[in-house]
Amino acid sequence: MNIAIFGGTGRTGSEIVRHALQDGHAVKALVRRLNSVKPQKGLTLVQGDARDAGAVERLIAGADAVISALSTDTTTTLTEATTAMIAGMKLHGVSRIVTIGTAGILESRTEPGKLRYQSSESHRKSTFAAEEHQRACEMLRASPLEWTVVCPTYLPDGEAVGSYRIERDYLPIDGQQISTGDTAAFAYAELLEQEHIGYRVGIAY
Repeated sequence: MNIAIFGGTGRTGSEIVRHALQDGHAVKALVRRLNSVKPQKGLTLVQGDARDAGAVERLIAGADAVISALSTDTTTTLTEATTAMIAGMKLHGVSRIVTIGTAGILESRTEPGKLRYQSSESHRKSTFAAEEHQRACEMLRASPLEWTVVCPTYLPDGEAVGSYRIERDYLPIDGQQISTGDTAAFAYAELLEQEHIGYRVGIAY
């Protein structure tokens, strides 16, 4: 499989790249600086910005599927990139995309009709990142793409141990954290197995 990845140099994205290369897939990763990533067999680097529609289209050309582990910052990078991804995927006839979101955009158990970041379940001081993830998710939902948004809760660095729980549209009950390793392992598996198309998937220990 030819996989296009955004955010492939980050904590979770780099683990996804490792899984894909280990399994013999061809991976194309968008990077701002070509010398920021060590050359590896099966890995093609495309220089550019995720907000640049031209760079995004170059990355997606020839791909069978897309995965995004882009994080949020204090700008609208995520939503701008999502707009470009959707357009690029439509242009090149690619339908499958898995993205990494946040548990904040899952449904609230305590306040039906609200998302977790909008409810008392959240202890966020700032909601900007969650709002960006929500807008990106809404863009995917409105598109014709076969999307899945993986929504980890507190995300410390750590290896995959495999003993995580998942739930569609909700965070598993009493879920407190999930490692970057297990988040990457699940997102990569979901890209291939396509068991949760059209859903946000909460993941936690």
